[in-house]
Amino acid sequence: MSAPATDTGFGKAEVTIVRTIAAPCDLVFRMWTDPVHMAQWWGPHGFTNPVCEMNVRPGGKLRIVMRAPDGTDYPMTGEFKEIVPNERLVFVAVARDKDENPLLESLTEVTFASEGSGTRLTVEARAVGLVATAPQMLAGMEAGWTQSLERLAALAVR
Repeated sequence: MSAPATDTGFGKAEVTIVRTIAAPCDLVFRMWTDPVHMAQWWGPHGFTNPVCEMNVRPGGKLRIVMRAPDGTDYPMTGEFKEIVPNERLVFVAVARDKDENPLLESLTEVTFASEGSGTRLTVEARAVGLVATAPQMLAGMEAGWTQSLERLAALAVR
C-alpha cells in the first residue's frame, strides 16, 4: 500500500485490522458500498451519519458527515480508486474541518474473503496529518476503525 501523501511533519499513522464477520461476502461488501448501509455503521460508537453519499466506481466521489454525540459534525470527502466486487475496495479519504479545509488524508484498502459462512475482512489504513491539530486525530484512528467495524459486525448479523 502506498502512502496517501508525503509526510507533512504533522504525524502519520497506519492501522491494520482483521476481523471475521458472521455474514457472507456479498452482504459485507454491500454494507461498504451502499450509502444507506454505510450510514448505519460508519464511525465510532454513538456517532451518526446525517450525510452519506457515494458513487462507487473508480474515480467516484464519497462524502460523509459524521455527527458526534455532542452534535459536532466531522465532514469527510474521498474518492474510490479500485473496486473489485466482493473482494477489494480502495479509497482515499480527507477529513475536513467545518470550513472544508483538509485536516488529514488517508488511503484505505479493504479486502473481503469468504471464510466458511462468514467473511474475513481486512482493513489497512494509512494516514498523514495535514495540520498541527492532526496528531490527536491520528492517535484515535485505530480506536475509531475498531468501533466502526464492531458496529458493522453487529449490523451484518441482524
